[in-house]
Amino acid sequence: MTFVITQNCCTDASCVPVCPADCIRPAPDTAGTAAPMLYIDPASCVDCGACVAVCPVGAIYHEDDLPESQLRFKTINADYFAGTPLDIRATPARWSPTPVGRDALRVAVVGAGPAACYAVADLTRSPGVRVDVFDRLPTPYGLVRFGVAPDHQHTKDITSVFDTALSGPSVQCYFNVCVGTDVTHEQLTASYDAVIYATGATRSRELGIPGERLPGSVAAADFVNWYNGHPDHAEATFPLDSERAVIIGNGNVALDVARILVLDEATLRATDIAEHALNELRRSAVREVVILARRGAGAGAFSVGELMALGSLPDVDIVVEGALGERPDDHEGALKFDIVGEYATRPTVAGRRRIVLRFGARPLQVSGTERVEALVIEDGDETSTIETSMVLRAIGYRSAPVPGLPSDPETGVVSNHAGRVTSDDAPVPGLYVTGWVKRGPRGVIGTNRLCARETVESLLADAAAGRLPTPTAQPEAIRARLGEQGVPVVDWSGWRLIDDAERAQGSVADRPRVKVVDRAALLTAAGVAG
Repeated sequence: MTFVITQNCCTDASCVPVCPADCIRPAPDTAGTAAPMLYIDPASCVDCGACVAVCPVGAIYHEDDLPESQLRFKTINADYFAGTPLDIRATPARWSPTPVGRDALRVAVVGAGPAACYAVADLTRSPGVRVDVFDRLPTPYGLVRFGVAPDHQHTKDITSVFDTALSGPSVQCYFNVCVGTDVTHEQLTASYDAVIYATGATRSRELGIPGERLPGSVAAADFVNWYNGHPDHAEATFPLDSERAVIIGNGNVALDVARILVLDEATLRATDIAEHALNELRRSAVREVVILARRGAGAGAFSVGELMALGSLPDVDIVVEGALGERPDDHEGALKFDIVGEYATRPTVAGRRRIVLRFGARPLQVSGTERVEALVIEDGDETSTIETSMVLRAIGYRSAPVPGLPSDPETGVVSNHAGRVTSDDAPVPGLYVTGWVKRGPRGVIGTNRLCARETVESLLADAAAGRLPTPTAQPEAIRARLGEQGVPVVDWSGWRLIDDAERAQGSVADRPRVKVVDRAALLTAAGVAG
C-alpha cells in the first residue's frame, strides 16, 4: 500500500525529511529548478503516513482514499520512478539553525509573503533572534492571498504554517507600512543587525508588440489581483463584454485566469473570490478563452496538476488547436503532451463555455482603434486574426527595483550570492534577499522554503563570524517614528481582527470568507485609525 501526492502539491518539501523510507523525490533545491511537484515511490513507501501529517496543503492521500478527480496521480507517481529509479541516499539530516554566538540579533524582514514567512520561521528557531516584519499592505501572505486562484482553497492552507511563524513571541508585525516611504532603507539598516528583502516580483513583463497599450490589453497579474481583492486593484475594470478573451502565455497564471473566466457563478461563490469580481463575472459575456503558446504541448509552462484541473471543470469543453510538436523524453514534458493529446480527442458540446489551448502561435499585433478589437498572430507560415475585446499577457514577472540594492535592470533581481546582497561581487554586510527578488520569478509557493533557508543560513553564519555591521539606532525608534508620522500600523492582532471579520461575513454568505478590499475599511476592521 502507498500514499500518493496529488495536484495540490506545493513542493514545500516538509514531507521529505520525515519520510523514514526516504522515498519522496525530487527534493527541491534553493534555486527553484526542481519539478513543480513531488512524487512518492510506491515500491518503497512503508505506509506510515508521516508525510500526510506534515503536508501543509492536504495534497497527500492514501491510495485507497484518492478522490475520483485525483486517481490518475497514483499512476503519475509510479511512472515518475519507472523513468527515474529511486536513488539510495543517506538519511537527510534535520535542519537546525547555525548558532549566532550572541545574546541578541535583531532582523528586519521586508515583505510578508511566502518567502518572508519561511525566512521568519527559520530565523525564530535560533535562540536570541528577534524579527520585525514590514509590509506595505494591511494584510499578510502576499502571493497566497492575492495570487492563488480562489478555486484553489486547499493551497491557501499553507497560511497555517505562516501563522505560526508570524504570531510567535519574538516577532513583531508592521503591516500597512511602506518601506521607502513610511520608513526608509537607511533607517532599517541603521536600526537592525540585518535586513532581509522578500519583496517578490510584482511587475508584469511586456510583449513588445504594436497595440499593446490599447485599452483592453492588460496584464494577467492585474486581473488576478482584481478578482482576489487586492486593495490597489479593487476599483479596476475589465472589458468582459465580448464572447472571447485571449491569454498570451500558458503558465499556471494563464490557466488560473482562464478557469476563473469560464467557471459558473455557483462554483465561484463557494470560494473567497472578491465580491466585486463575483458580481462582474456573473454578468460577463465571455464564453471562450483562448490560451496562446509559442511552443508545443510538451513544453507548456503550466504544471501537470493545473493542466489536469482544466479537464474536470463542470460544463466546460477543452479544445486543442495548433501544432503540438514532438513528444518530449522527460517525465513532466511527456505527461503534459499526453494529457493535451487526450483533451484533443474529447467531444465537445454545443453551447458550452470552452477553453482553447492553441500551440505554436506567436502574437504579432494587438489591433483596434480606440480599444482592443483583435489579436493578430503568426501560426506557422500563416498570419491570422482572433477577434476579442480583451488580451491578457501572462508571460512572466519582474521585480520592482529596491532603493539601496543593486539589481538587474531587466529582471529586477537583486545581485546576490546565496542570499547575501553583493555589489561588484562583494557581499554588502547586513543585507540579504530571498524569494523571487533573489532568484527570479520561478518555482511555486513551497520553493521559497529552501530558498529562504539558504538566505537565513548565510545571515546566521555571518552573525556567528562577526561580519554584521553594528546598528547605530534601536528598532524601537522605528515604531515611535511611525507614530509621530501618523502611520496606522496594523500588527498581528490587527490582522486577526480583519481575518475574523472576513470569516464572519463569509459564514453569513456560506463562503470561506468575504474579503475586505478597501484599504480604509481594512484599517477600520483592524482597529487602527485610517
